[in-house]
Amino acid sequence: MPEKKDVKPEAKKDEKKEEKPVPKDNLVESKHSIKIGGKVIKYTVTTGTMVMKEEVNDKEKDGEVEKPRAQIFFIAYTKDGVKDKGKRPITFSFNGGPGSSSVWLHMGVLGPRRVLLTDEGEMPPPPFKLTDNQYSILDDTDLVFIDPMSTGYSRPVEGEKSAEWHTFTKDIASVGDFIRLYTTRYNRWLSPKFLAGESYGTTRSAGLSGYLQNRHGMLLNGLILISAVLDFTTIDFNLNNDLPFILFLPAYAATAWYHNKLNFKAPLETVVKEAEEFAMGDYASALLKGASLLPEERAVIAEKLSRYTGISKEFIERTNLRITDRHFFKELLRERGKTIGRLDSRYIGIDRIGVTETHEYDPLFANVSGPYTAAFNDYVRTELKFETDLPYEILSDKVWMNWSYEYFQNQYVNVAETLRQSMTFNKYLKVFVANGYYDLGTPYFATEYTFDHLGLDESLRENIRMSYYKAGHMMYVHIPSLKELKKDMTKFIKDAS
Repeated sequence: MPEKKDVKPEAKKDEKKEEKPVPKDNLVESKHSIKIGGKVIKYTVTTGTMVMKEEVNDKEKDGEVEKPRAQIFFIAYTKDGVKDKGKRPITFSFNGGPGSSSVWLHMGVLGPRRVLLTDEGEMPPPPFKLTDNQYSILDDTDLVFIDPMSTGYSRPVEGEKSAEWHTFTKDIASVGDFIRLYTTRYNRWLSPKFLAGESYGTTRSAGLSGYLQNRHGMLLNGLILISAVLDFTTIDFNLNNDLPFILFLPAYAATAWYHNKLNFKAPLETVVKEAEEFAMGDYASALLKGASLLPEERAVIAEKLSRYTGISKEFIERTNLRITDRHFFKELLRERGKTIGRLDSRYIGIDRIGVTETHEYDPLFANVSGPYTAAFNDYVRTELKFETDLPYEILSDKVWMNWSYEYFQNQYVNVAETLRQSMTFNKYLKVFVANGYYDLGTPYFATEYTFDHLGLDESLRENIRMSYYKAGHMMYVHIPSLKELKKDMTKFIKDAS
């Protein structure tokens, strides 16, 4: 008889492939307390990642299915013992970049724990420390800090590419959808709702005011805009755009005043007022004239520019009466062998050599990056009990450098019109704007110009409130400014609620 052979059964053709594990929320709760304004506040912190799903067309299932796409990291602070959540305000907060985590507003001003710097905002010697933040607004509102895609611990799920989220439109949609989901899961639809953003976070806030309203029917009570930029025409130095040269001038004057570079004595408020009038008057007119400006007129303008900027008349002549920010950073203190900061021009930097065109680094970031990074990484594990081996992306240059503004192709980024529409549709929407005199990233005068050209009906202009602080972009690192900011935000939230 023929020898028998073992024959393995054929694998079934319809056998399913091994499915990938479904991403799940990863949340941790912890209990804490703090004393603010003499009162003890007990609160719960929810820390972790929430899986964001999107409806996609599935050919195999012949229809729309929900597909996990991203895991967004957030930290939420909610006051304990609140019986009626509908009366308790909630504020969703994020920073800018694009590519920045929410750590700056979180641990610099809004949250119950604060990174300890000197009172003037200088970096202390390491190791760094955290302290209770008696200027937190947790006594006035619950807080949810959101890290947009590729910042903090926020990442796409396996198989997705993060670049898709690095666009103006997708960023607003993803953050807006997170806010909608959080509001739904934690029963906050009837709560007074606020957005708090800094820098590009103010751009995002204005965009979200329209997205949340139009996509989800969610109306906001207020926007807190810290160091705002809504119209990039006001800050983008280009050969075909004279506007920034005009709008940066008062901040140049404030900076020159701070560093004793002006050849006259006057209070800061007087200096910036004079600079504002010159900027919008004779200087703006001179730039509009271009080559038709007469030599004697040109000489007068150069003289006045030197008076208010502390830059030599000879240098100003060589710039064709147009001082870019990067030249100002380097030129103001060149004779002292120092540079000044972009985000806060009170800060002084040191370059390798003094003959370069612009400064090597921003001294404000050099002062805050180390303390904030160390403090957060310790805080999230030791106090909030959230553990992961992922690096917490504080500020990602990769995201910023590859950000897509395709929505605004062949024009400057501008969300001012979105804000006007939102405020017109929702007549109760209030806006608070915090400005730093020494901010050369988003100068206060450029912000004023934007709001003066918003096109908002006169009946709604009283919904806008502006405050000014003797510090820079992150005015809250300066303790006297932080105290004032706390008072201003508290009043705004109560009035807008």
